[in-house]
Amino acid sequence: MSGRTITIEEAQALVGSEVGLSRWRVVTQEMIDQFAAATDDHQFIHTDPARAAETPYGGTIAHGFLSLSLLSTMAFEAVPSLEGVGMGVNFGFDSIRFQAPVRSGRRIRARFVLAAFRVRPSGIAEVGYDVTVEIEDAVKPALTARWLTLAMPDRTREKTA
Repeated sequence: MSGRTITIEEAQALVGSEVGLSRWRVVTQEMIDQFAAATDDHQFIHTDPARAAETPYGGTIAHGFLSLSLLSTMAFEAVPSLEGVGMGVNFGFDSIRFQAPVRSGRRIRARFVLAAFRVRPSGIAEVGYDVTVEIEDAVKPALTARWLTLAMPDRTREKTA
């Protein structure tokens, strides 16, 4: 993840605090076109610059789900990893709000607040992040979400020990 590793106790103490801020990244037309191809969503507002220029957006915009899907890579570079965790998996979202379009060529980044942290008896940690995806020089964020993940203990060490 971010290169930082924290303990369960440190994570519990950080609930309510910002735990990561990703780097700025450009959302390119090539990314938008590749996402359109992968999802079979070729709506003109995403893939036809000439036609999209005639809309109130003035050009193509990223799919909301493209912005959402970038959370994984932004979390990887910004959020500290949890000591003893072998892998993290998506658990879902309590809310997602797409608040402003991301125009092709704009830069975005994600801000992560640790909103909830609970360790199950199995050792799996339920982790909730309040995430804001910011658009550089924009008043409104691209999206806000409550993202739920599961931090799975590294059981491979137990098998090899």
